[in-house]
Amino acid sequence: MVNIEHLCFSYNGIQPGVLNDINLKIEAGEYVSIIGDNGSGKTTLMRIMLGFLKPTAGSMSIETKEIGYVPQKSDYANSAFPVTVFEVLDSYRKIMKIKDRTVVMRALALVGMSDYRKELMGTLSGGQTQKILIARALMGNPKLLILDEPSTGVDIDSQKEIYRLLKKMENETGMTIVAVEHNFEAVFENSTKLYHLQNGCGHFCNIEKYASEYLHYDRKG
Repeated sequence: MVNIEHLCFSYNGIQPGVLNDINLKIEAGEYVSIIGDNGSGKTTLMRIMLGFLKPTAGSMSIETKEIGYVPQKSDYANSAFPVTVFEVLDSYRKIMKIKDRTVVMRALALVGMSDYRKELMGTLSGGQTQKILIARALMGNPKLLILDEPSTGVDIDSQKEIYRLLKKMENETGMTIVAVEHNFEAVFENSTKLYHLQNGCGHFCNIEKYASEYLHYDRKG
C-alpha cells in the first residue's frame, strides 16, 4: 500500500534534516503506529504521506488515491460558530463531490453518532468531536486512513470506543491504517506493526518486546 525508500526531508534543504534515509513499507490491511519523541519527525513523515510536503530525496509511492485523514485537532472544537454536525459532514460531501446525501448518515452510523446530527460542533466533547472527524474521513470510503494522535484531548472511555472502531474497520473492510501515536497502550493493543522514529531515523520494532520494555520502565517510574 505504502512504499517509502531512502526518503529524506529538510525544511531548509540542508542535510541531515528532519528525516534521514527513511525506509518504510506498509502492506494493505495493516495497522501501523508511528511513535517517537517530540521532534523525531513523526508529523513531517505523516504530512509527506498526505502529499502536503515533498521529500528532499528518496521516493514514496502509495497504491491508492482514496486516502482519509483525521487531524489531531479541529477548528470546530469549542467553536462559537453555529454549525451542526450534519452541516459539517454535508459540506465535506459537497467538497468530495459525492452526490449521494445518504452517505452523511451512513458515516454517522458507523461511528455511533447518528443522534448527534443536529448538535452544534462547538458543544461536543473531545471524544465526540473525534468521532465526527473519523466519520468525515470515512465518507470517501478510503482504502488508507491516516490519523494524527487520535486520542489527544479525549477521555479514557471515548479513547476505547475510538480504537475499537478503528480496529473494527481494519478487520471488516481491510482498510490500511497509519496512526501517529503517543498512546502506548493503544499502540500495543491495536497495531499489527510498530514503527519507531528517533532523531530523524526509523525502524520497525517488535511490539511485544517494546511493550514489555515500556511497561517495565513505567512501573519503575
